[in-house]
Amino acid sequence: MQTNKKKLKRLFIVKVDVWENTTIFQYKKQQQKQNQKMKNLAIKISLCIMAFAVMTAGAQTVKTSGKLGKNQKNNTLTEAEKKEGWTLLFDGKTTDGWHGYNMKVFPDCWTIEDESLTMNSKGGGESLDVLTNKEYRNFRLAVDYKLTKAANSGVIFQIYEDPKYKFPYETGPEFQVIDHENWPDKLEDWQINGANYAMYPPKARPYKPVGAWNNLVLEVKGNQVKQFLNGKLVVQYEKNSEEWLKLRNSGKWVNFPDWGKFDEGFISLQNHGTKVWYRNIKIKEL
Repeated sequence: MQTNKKKLKRLFIVKVDVWENTTIFQYKKQQQKQNQKMKNLAIKISLCIMAFAVMTAGAQTVKTSGKLGKNQKNNTLTEAEKKEGWTLLFDGKTTDGWHGYNMKVFPDCWTIEDESLTMNSKGGGESLDVLTNKEYRNFRLAVDYKLTKAANSGVIFQIYEDPKYKFPYETGPEFQVIDHENWPDKLEDWQINGANYAMYPPKARPYKPVGAWNNLVLEVKGNQVKQFLNGKLVVQYEKNSEEWLKLRNSGKWVNFPDWGKFDEGFISLQNHGTKVWYRNIKIKEL
């Protein structure tokens, strides 16, 4: 009888051990499945984040003073903008602070119309640009512009004035302003609206149609240059980088030895003989 009890006890212990081992095994298996599910979820989340980053690359936005505040009139600064250090470059009424390239006066091929600076020139030929009276090195410039059909213009910066140069673009880079959709000839991608002309095509194309106002922002900090169009980053580059030098020395600018040479200079509105309006021109030195 005692022997049977011992046998039963050993059998019970064995069964308990088996049950415990089975339970532990099942638990561990469930934990492994759960851990794998968590890992898979983490991988999916990481992939989603990476995909989102790729999709939004080049679509960086910027908050600028380019958009008018509620009840704010054109060509004015809000109190907040004044405190932030913005300066108005055009008041909508006078040409104070501007002059023609290699001139001391404001050229008569430009005029003020509807509180905007615009050109009288016709025919699409290159004519006189207007420049700021002051030179700038590190800055953020905000400008509103409106195009007519097949109009061509631009905002040029880091310009050097000298009689040996005929046009500002011989020394300064250009934020391209153009109605490329109605342009009669085929254009390269570095010629379309928002490009850094003859250098960098725009990463995005957030331009508005002919007759609508666009807002551009140009930011220069040392060799770091960013171009924004309607709040989205369209061009970003580092001046004098290996990439920049390669582009500079292999394209149009080969024939312009002093292009991109200067780090400080005037800012101009280009006159290419077609109608473009400019207003709300303001700058913040950095």
